[in-house]
Formats: sequence, structure tokens, C-alpha cells
Amino acid sequence: MFWHEVGRGLTSEDAAVAVGVSQAAGCRWFRERGSMLAPPSGRYLSFEEKEEIAQLNAQGAGVREVARRLDRDPSTISRESRRNATTRAGRPEYRASVPQRKAELPARRPKTAKPAASTRLREYVRERLAGQVRRPDWTPVPRPAAAPWEGRNKPRRQDRRWASARSPEQISCRLKTDFPDDDTMRISHEAIYQALYVQSRGALDRELVTCLRTGPALRVPRSRARKRPDGMVTPEVMISQRPAEAAGRAVPGQWEGDLIIGVGSSAIGTLADRSTRFTMLLHLPRMDGHGVEPRVHNGPALAGRGAEAVRAAVASAIATLPEQLRRSLTWDRGKEMAQHAQLRTDTGIEVYFADPHSPWQRGTNENTNGLLRQYFPKGTDLSRWSRDDLDAVAAALNRRPRKTLGWKTPVEALNDQLQSLQQAGVATTD
Repeated sequence: MFWHEVGRGLTSEDAAVAVGVSQAAGCRWFRERGSMLAPPSGRYLSFEEKEEIAQLNAQGAGVREVARRLDRDPSTISRESRRNATTRAGRPEYRASVPQRKAELPARRPKTAKPAASTRLREYVRERLAGQVRRPDWTPVPRPAAAPWEGRNKPRRQDRRWASARSPEQISCRLKTDFPDDDTMRISHEAIYQALYVQSRGALDRELVTCLRTGPALRVPRSRARKRPDGMVTPEVMISQRPAEAAGRAVPGQWEGDLIIGVGSSAIGTLADRSTRFTMLLHLPRMDGHGVEPRVHNGPALAGRGAEAVRAAVASAIATLPEQLRRSLTWDRGKEMAQHAQLRTDTGIEVYFADPHSPWQRGTNENTNGLLRQYFPKGTDLSRWSRDDLDAVAAALNRRPRKTLGWKTPVEALNDQLQSLQQAGVATTD
């Protein structure tokens, strides 16, 4: 009743005081019920700004005067005063507690999700997500036998569930066409995603995520999605920091490395010298427990091409080289080289990484990998080959005459380079 009397027959100063008292009472009302929202961002008017608007209005300040004092746009003040005014004594009056209350009520949580509240809407969404694929005559097409749902991503290299598989955005936007006059048949695409991924947010079955095009089992936060998988690559180890002599091919010992991949996560490591094209192959056998022990999240890569296994294989190969041939190693951005810092400590070789999607920066190694596919075709199991087998293939490549070497073999070119280095060292010593 007090609020109804505010402003009747009072001076502007008295009205401002009365409004301040009423706003304090309103603020206390919100606090007692524990429903105050968190402080809003600068984009929205805060409760304190709304109180200031009410007091300035009671003092007779105009819209532009209020906007100047609050450092807001006049249109913001005008909309706020007009939209949230209440009728007091036959004329509109602005009270800060009214818009705050209107903001509090819809923001209360938890709220019942639309798919859980409306059976009709829920069935519409489910049918567009997981409905049967039908022929032009509307007869259903038999679905292929899909792998059972295990809470993981879509099955790899296996049949997937055939469904109508509309995207949540397509479902949300199509509702306006199918039900133009029914406001209850409305749902945002984000609400559909939440109903799928957060079981407390809707009544859609969890396994319906397999009907999405990409079929992810979990939603990845944006911050995690922005993290690059090659986070071990820092500016200090980029190819732009590689010595100038490595860009040319006059000095041996500048290596390029990569993996060639086969089925079953099998792999073979390759090292190629930029100057002589001399090739070394790394044996990466599967580790104990592969295919037997259950997979461990963030555990070691038992397939043999994890960071630890690759580091050990590269270090073992580099250790067989004379010191003059341990200058640098350029790799692509694969996770298998995540332990490059330890490799540099163990062997003394400097490791650099090529730019993303730039295989030509490692052209020697890419060409070597193409030659190796003659012996290790794609789609074959590379784990069946022993270390002796890899050494034999590497020897075959190193004995091939190369046009780029003046028809010398890589072995001959390497021997010539080593002899030149030795002679230069002897001359410097004398």
C-alpha cells in the first residue's frame, strides 16, 4: 500500500526519498527470498541502475538527463521506462522492483525442459531424429545391423544406424512451417542438444546421439575445442627457427621424420636425410597388452606409435650416427613427437616442426614415404614386419641410384659427405 501512495502530493525531493525507501524495501524483499540474480554484465541494466532511474524520474529528470548520469544510451533508458512502467494513481510510474521481478521469475532454475513437458513435441523431435528411412512409396527400408550403443562415439569402420537424422537446427526451424499457429510446438536447437546430452534436461534417449551426423558421444566445451592437438609445438621449435643451413641441402645431418600408418594402428617410423636421401626405418612393435588389456583413458599407446615408443625408437636410431650427422630433425605435428624435449636431451639433436598442412616443408620425407609404399601398401598390417625386414627395405632404398644425386646411391653420397667432413676437420686441426 505504501507504494501506491508514493508520489501523491509530494515535492520532487520528498518523492525521491520515498522512492528510495520503496526501492530499499523491494530490494530487501528479493534478498529475503534468495532470488537475486548474479550481477549482470555491462550489457544489461543492473538493479542499482534501475533504482537510479526511478529516483531521477521522481525528481522530474528527462530521459537524456538520466542517460547522461548513467552513461547509457537514451534509447535504453526510454525503453526501460516505457516497458516496465506500472500504473499508479492513473499515470505510469517506474519502479525498479517491477523489472527486477520480471527478470527473476523466468530465470529461476531448474526449469522443466520442453521435450519433457510436451509429449507431442517430444515425439515430433524423436521421429525427425530417429525415424525410419523410407522409399519413395513410403515403405520402410530395412536398417543394417548397427553396433550396440556403448556410450562412445559413432562406430569406426562399421555400419551406422539408418535414420531420418535431421539436425536439431532443421527440426527447430521446420516447426514454424509445420505448426505456424501453434506456439506450443516451438523448441530451439540448443534445447534439443541439451535434451540429448544432459539427461536431466529432457526425455530423449541418450543413444539418439548416434542419429546425429557426426555422432559424438559427448559435447566438447568451446575452450577445449579451441585447444589444438599439437599443443606441444611452441614458437621456439617451429620450422622458421631452423638454422639456415638446414634449409639448403649442402650439409648432411638435417633429418626429416614421419610415420606411415597401417591397419590396426600399426606404424613404421621413417627418417630421411635432406642432403643424401639416406633412409632409416624405425621398428614400432605393439606393446605388451595390446588388444588384451582394456583401454585406459590417457594411458600409454599400446599400439606402439605413442609418444614414448616413438621417442625411444628415434633416440635408438640417432645414437648409431656420428655426431656430425645429429644436427636437426624436422617432424610434422603428430602427437607421437610430444616428447621431443626429452629426445633433444637424450640425443642432442634439435627438433623442429613444420607448419600446419604444409607437407612440402618435409618434401624429402614425403617422397621417401611414397617409395616405401611399394613395400608397405596402405591398408596392410605393418606390425607383422620385424626389425630385420625393415633394415632390408631401408638398405634396398639406400642402394638405389638417384637422379637428384647425379645417379649416386644414398650410401655413396653419405660416404662422400662424411669423408669431406673428416678432411675439413683434419685441415682445421693442422
